[in-house]
Amino acid sequence: MLKHLMRYVKDFIQIQLRQKLLSYKVKYLNAVYGMHIHPSARISLKAKLDKRNGQGIYIGEGSYIAFEAKLLAHDMCRRKTSKVVVGKNCHIGCNTLILPDVEIGDSCIVAAGAVVTKSVPSNCLVAGNPAVIKKRGIHLGYLGILPPVQEIPADTVPQSDSDVMMKSENRL
Repeated sequence: MLKHLMRYVKDFIQIQLRQKLLSYKVKYLNAVYGMHIHPSARISLKAKLDKRNGQGIYIGEGSYIAFEAKLLAHDMCRRKTSKVVVGKNCHIGCNTLILPDVEIGDSCIVAAGAVVTKSVPSNCLVAGNPAVIKKRGIHLGYLGILPPVQEIPADTVPQSDSDVMMKSENRL
C-alpha cells in the first residue's frame, strides 16, 4: 500500500507539478519580458530565450522547446534586433541554437544540437550545423510529437527468408 502511495506522489510531482511550473514559466516570460508565447507551448526550465529582446520571441501553439535550447532575437555585433518565430506544434531539440531573423514553420522538428541560421518551411525536419532539411512532409501533433505508427498485420509480414522466396516464386 505504501509503495503505491509513494508511486502516486512521485508521478504527481513529475507530471502534474512540472506541467504547472512550465505553464507559469510561459506566463512569466510573456508578462516580464514581453515575449509572445502561446499558453499551450511548453518551454523547458533550462531553455534559454533572449531576454535582451524579449519582444522578438514568438512561439506558437503546442510547441516544445527542450533543455539547453537557445533562441536569440538580437545581434549585438551588428547592433540589430530582430525576431525569431517558432510555428505551431514544433519540437526544438536540446542544445539547439536558433539565430536572429529565423522563422520556423508549423510542424517542424529541429534535431538536437542543430544550429539554425536560415528560415525553415513548414512540415520539415532539420539537423546539423548549419541546419539543413533532412526530411519533408512530416506532420506533428501537440508538443511536436509524431503520430503513432500503424501496425502492419502479422499475416502480411514475412516470417523468414524462405517465406519471402516462396512468395516471390509464386508471383512468377
